[in-house]
Amino acid sequence: MDYTTLKSLKPSEFEDAAGGYRTLGDMASQAKDDIEQQVTAGMRKSLEGKAVDEAVRKLRKLATNFHYTQVECALITTALNSLAYELRAAKNKLDAAVEDAAAAQFTVDSDGSVSYPSAGDKVDGKVPEGGTVTGSARESTGNPIDPAGDANDTAKALERQASNLHDNPNYVRALAIANRLAQAVHQATRADEKWAPELRKLKADDDLVVAAEDWADAKRDMGGVRSSAKEYLDAIKAPLKDSNPEENATWWKGLSKNEQDACLALDPAGLGKRDGIPAAVRDEANRTVLAETRAEIKLKLDEFDKQHPEPTKYEQKWDNIGQVPLQGEKQLTPAWQAWNRERSRFSDPLKGMDAIQRRFDRTGEDGLPEAYLLGFSAEGRGRAIVANGNPDDADHIAVYTPGTGASLSNSNGDINRGVNLWKTSHGLTDQEVSTVTWIGYDAPPEVFPDATRDKYADNAAGTYGQFIDGLNAANKSGSDAHITAIAHSYGTTVIGAAANEGDLGVDDIVFAGSPGARVDNAEDLDVGKGHVWNEHAKGDDLVNGFGRFGHGGGVSGIDPTDPVFGANQMATDTEGHSGYWDYDDDRNKPSLSIKNQGRVIVGDYDKVQMKPRDDGSLLPVDWREPPNWGV
Repeated sequence: MDYTTLKSLKPSEFEDAAGGYRTLGDMASQAKDDIEQQVTAGMRKSLEGKAVDEAVRKLRKLATNFHYTQVECALITTALNSLAYELRAAKNKLDAAVEDAAAAQFTVDSDGSVSYPSAGDKVDGKVPEGGTVTGSARESTGNPIDPAGDANDTAKALERQASNLHDNPNYVRALAIANRLAQAVHQATRADEKWAPELRKLKADDDLVVAAEDWADAKRDMGGVRSSAKEYLDAIKAPLKDSNPEENATWWKGLSKNEQDACLALDPAGLGKRDGIPAAVRDEANRTVLAETRAEIKLKLDEFDKQHPEPTKYEQKWDNIGQVPLQGEKQLTPAWQAWNRERSRFSDPLKGMDAIQRRFDRTGEDGLPEAYLLGFSAEGRGRAIVANGNPDDADHIAVYTPGTGASLSNSNGDINRGVNLWKTSHGLTDQEVSTVTWIGYDAPPEVFPDATRDKYADNAAGTYGQFIDGLNAANKSGSDAHITAIAHSYGTTVIGAAANEGDLGVDDIVFAGSPGARVDNAEDLDVGKGHVWNEHAKGDDLVNGFGRFGHGGGVSGIDPTDPVFGANQMATDTEGHSGYWDYDDDRNKPSLSIKNQGRVIVGDYDKVQMKPRDDGSLLPVDWREPPNWGV
């Protein structure tokens, strides 16, 4: 780029182009939402069968195309805005130098050189003549070519020497202006050379099918744009590393639309996990991370299958005593088991991602609202935080925390429990309800010895508290929204650990199949008197027997079914350790176990059915007048 080009450059034209791509991206986003929330949802409401399932599958592909378009347009928008930002900085420097030249009655020539008039004390009877100087740009210290800045120092020294020898004082001023002009042109040239190849990369193939390779390419594009846009991003005020949800909410509201778009386009993983950010924004960010992560793992799985064909799965089982084959009995071969363990590193996370997608696809089914992905990660055992309905708009919010064995790969059942909670509680009130499945911690992988240890709950406590604080910070009613913490098995221990760290930020707590909640009394759980509820189903032997641990056994605290604990004991009609969320879909009828939870969720305490005493009378409900939850 030369002086004349930069002088006539209009950075606003790049911003206008960015605005065009933003409009296109918004249109793609709206089309995606219309397909998912209206078209497929409408079909799910009124139709059923294989034909509907196939239509939804095809519509999902179309929605994926629009989602990919939205993501790529956001990257192009941010890239163009970044380019405009850098060019404007260079242009402003150039314009300021030109103004200073005009004020000094210097002339800036078309090649960027500066002509100055005669001036100074006479030498040999003559005023020193004017002349023309050409400036030079200097690299900032730390440039790979000149890391110590030695060349800059040498250039400055030569200029000072020349200035001292020159009789015309205009020479020094003209040279300074010429250097500023050269520096501005150099800065604009560097921006152009950096962004031209990056922008050329931001294009998709022309086969009209968004495959895993396309999402993987989108992730690479994001990395490239983020690296190139460092100067632009540095100008955006970033939140503190350890900022709390209230600070996150304030930070987000203080950003311009362009700045919000840049954060969403270039750091979806960071934004998606930041508590206090609006649910719709976190959902959009996490869906991008989900799509790109799924593509990345799918490609790895395909490569694994290509390089490692499945070995023989079964072999004849032998009687170890008589050394004779057992008729009709087979066992897995060691080779297949080893192959499957290695392959599961890729296939297991994909199961969880498929479960999340199935929930997306169910929107509209039996009136089910849109799902919001409030947290996602495939690292370690994975994270999946899925809300039914927007918690920011809800009057009543329930957060369900599962226990031992919970992970991304096993998330299908826990996501469905959140769905059943929504269907149950939604049918009990005219107000807005949102239910959240919170797999936001590393749960114990196995009952023994893992579930006997405190460390999983201790590690989860702070994260859980931050999430609840984020719900309060983002909700339209703030802390007036009614939040119920619902937990199963070891999840109840997480709630107790979180309560021990401070204000839990919820109004009611429901335990189901609890092995102990780390406290000796319900009043130690940071909710009002009588707002701790407990369910213990018939045949829940995991809790009755080896699953419950007392003081010093790892999971501590008084048994929540013990009257000394002080919880309201709710009636159940399900059996076993995992039936508390049973829902008869064919008859659209919740079990009593989950219906009682729903009544707590909506604050309809008087209708909660209590567990009978040995003499057949009901245990009393002990709760104070509930607060007015902003309604």
